[in-house]
Amino acid sequence: MTAPIPVFDGHNDVLLRLYKMQDADAKKLFLDGAPGGHIDLPRAREGGFAGGLFAIFPPPTEKPGEVIAREGNVNPPSLDRADALSSTISMASILFRIERESSGAFTVCRSAREVRDAIGKGSLAAVFHIEGAEAIDTDLSFLDVLYAAGLRSLGIVWSRTNAFGHGVPFHFPATPDIGPGLTDAGKALVRRCNELGILIDLSHLNEQGFRDVAAISRAPLVASHSNVHAICEHSRNLTQWQLSAIRDSGGLVGLNFATAFLRPDGRITADTDLDIMVQHIDALLEALGEDGVGLGSDFDGAVIPSAIGDVSGLPRLLDRLDDRGYSRELIEKIAWRNWVDVLERTIG
Repeated sequence: MTAPIPVFDGHNDVLLRLYKMQDADAKKLFLDGAPGGHIDLPRAREGGFAGGLFAIFPPPTEKPGEVIAREGNVNPPSLDRADALSSTISMASILFRIERESSGAFTVCRSAREVRDAIGKGSLAAVFHIEGAEAIDTDLSFLDVLYAAGLRSLGIVWSRTNAFGHGVPFHFPATPDIGPGLTDAGKALVRRCNELGILIDLSHLNEQGFRDVAAISRAPLVASHSNVHAICEHSRNLTQWQLSAIRDSGGLVGLNFATAFLRPDGRITADTDLDIMVQHIDALLEALGEDGVGLGSDFDGAVIPSAIGDVSGLPRLLDRLDDRGYSRELIEKIAWRNWVDVLERTIG
């Protein structure tokens, strides 16, 4: 392609990676760059990464010597609100410290217009996203505080149960039809998100929870980082009826780069060819149309194909789409335009 195409990405976990580096200056590591992980500002610029949904994921609490599995056939344990509140506030602080110290190179955006403006100025456009609502009280008082701070996208659950609903566990092969749906508090949370203008992310919800959101929400249905179940039969992936519901709502699915959700054999290995990513994109386009497909990398949260490696390798995926005959207009839609459009129709 003659000119670089920017990428707005639906999901990354860089804030969690920085949060875990408790003895380090997190904002400096992000802004100046450091070995390891998938995203920092220098590599983002190299790869044309123009922005995305920056997830705050309250991690499981691990006892000394304990390692909680996050992939495979597991049901992650629930998380106490006090632990979730502590980690959520800490990661939000990292997000805003990065913005404050970036000299304009990093902008926390609260509307689609702000995303466009930031991209136009060459500032990395970050949308404040939470993955797993354990920090939010069932009276939803803290949701108002989070919204005032800039929260514009919320995954009601990660792949575990909380006060609002039931996440789909990591099972392969399996369907997402595992467990009950939203609680009454979860249904109230959906309505309040609609009122405020907070995007609801469906990626970790089980099938019944998805159905509940689809029945209640007035906004486009969005799965920020999910793939096609017909290709990879992982419980985290979307079945045909889910894709149809997203299409009918004018919503969007962001392609997840995690190899466990890409490969037909469900293996977690970086030795995964880019062609399987293109196969998922082809299927998403067939199911959703050209306006319903984006990217949702899961950078810093998953094993991704070594052919991409980290955020600096994004052009290799776009080049593969170009090689496969995708028009520049379609590649731009997938890379960033569709995301900005759905944000405009959800958060304003």
